[in-house]
Amino acid sequence: MSADIVLSCQGLVKRFGGITATNNVSFQLERGARHALIGPNGAGKTTLINLLTGVLPPTSGRIALLGKDISHLPPHQRVRRGLVRTFQINQLFESLTPLQTLAMAVTQHLGQGGNGWQALGRDPRVAHRCEQLLAQFHLTEVMDQATQELAYGKRRLLEMAIALACQPSVLLLDEPVAGVPAGEREELLQTVAALPADVSVLLIEHDMDLVFSFAKRMTVLVNGAVLTEGSPAEVAADARVREVYLGQADQHG
Repeated sequence: MSADIVLSCQGLVKRFGGITATNNVSFQLERGARHALIGPNGAGKTTLINLLTGVLPPTSGRIALLGKDISHLPPHQRVRRGLVRTFQINQLFESLTPLQTLAMAVTQHLGQGGNGWQALGRDPRVAHRCEQLLAQFHLTEVMDQATQELAYGKRRLLEMAIALACQPSVLLLDEPVAGVPAGEREELLQTVAALPADVSVLLIEHDMDLVFSFAKRMTVLVNGAVLTEGSPAEVAADARVREVYLGQADQHG
């Protein structure tokens, strides 16, 4: 495998009884990628992401991260190796503040365990990294508010900050603007655009404005299989894609 390929799958199949949700999918994510995975509802995007991250075991096929087979590793071991995801629905601690949440994430990533916000005072690395993340994700002004009180856009930003606290080599963004009100979207879009260049990003998203402004390469899934892959211009010009997907998205602007 090329050193420029950070994540790949070959012949990935997932069956649920008689239903084939992922049908012989092969895919490669290049180092530093800005890659979008798109397709209509029921195309198999979520199943594929769950396979890549270890939430589901594959029926057959192989997944490799940084050249190493991870097909049967549990999710937490994939995170340790640099494969991190955000979720379509927030997975946050409602009563903690962004500062406390990030302190816990940073502390665990550093292998210290224990009480993350206590480490803020005794470990300058934790405090410095939290300060960086709060600034990068526009959370400094709300860092001491309970997460349950945050605007929804800020909650999405906090989830991305947690993911970056793990210092991933590959970041899977699962519909980062889903449910975010129009007035909060621009800050989130700008933050996604400014993600570190050394992090390879796979974006799963229905919002075509975000997809086409962010992605340098796109893969289209339909009925659990890869329909096509290419640059945004190539995908947009593909009559099959317009028929099964983009035409639907155009209805939403």
